[in-house]
Parts: sequence; structure tokens; C-alpha cells
Amino acid sequence: MAVDSTFEFEKRRNRPVKYDRDLMGKTIVAMQRVQEIKSKREERFHANRMKDAKKEKKQQARVEIEKSVEILAPAVAKREEVMRNVVDSARARIAARKKAKEPRIRSSAISMEEN
Repeated sequence: MAVDSTFEFEKRRNRPVKYDRDLMGKTIVAMQRVQEIKSKREERFHANRMKDAKKEKKQQARVEIEKSVEILAPAVAKREEVMRNVVDSARARIAARKKAKEPRIRSSAISMEEN
């Protein structure tokens, strides 16, 4: 117990420290760094806890979907019908654009031949 660094630290603890600008700056930077480390540890802890919860949540969602698949089936069928309509209308617009471009191309080619 003759050479105990913690005992020496405690002896110095209650003495007033003379104001030192550099020491104050270093202390504030160190406090910010400690806070960053603390928040990262908390985030890591939360992520590790939620990792297993994510799997459980997916499993519960699958069970729920299997139980109530008759509710979802009409919605899926409707969505597929809507998607088919969207694709068909897009194809029709593309075909209309191609038809509209063809006469312009032909007329410009004819006028160039005349010159």
C-alpha cells in the first residue's frame, strides 16, 4: 500500500486546481470523446438486442400472413391487374410515339432527297 496510485489521486482530488485554459480545453474534448464512445456502445448494445428481435418479428409476420391469406389474396390480384393495365398503357404510348415519329422521319428524308 506504500505505492498506490489511486491513493495519491484521491489525496489530490480535493485541492483546488488553478485555472488553465489548455487543461480546460483538453477536458472538454475528452468529455465529448467519452460521450461519443458511450453513445456508440449504447447503439451497438441496442443493435445486438434487436438482431434477434428482427428474426422473431419476421416469423410472426409470416404466421400472420399464413393465417389471413384469404384477406390478402384479393388485394394481390387487384394489384396484379393494375400492374398489367399500367404495362399495357405504357406499351400503347410507346407504340403511338413510334408511329408519330415515322412520318416525320420519312418526310425529312424525302425533302433531303429533293434538295
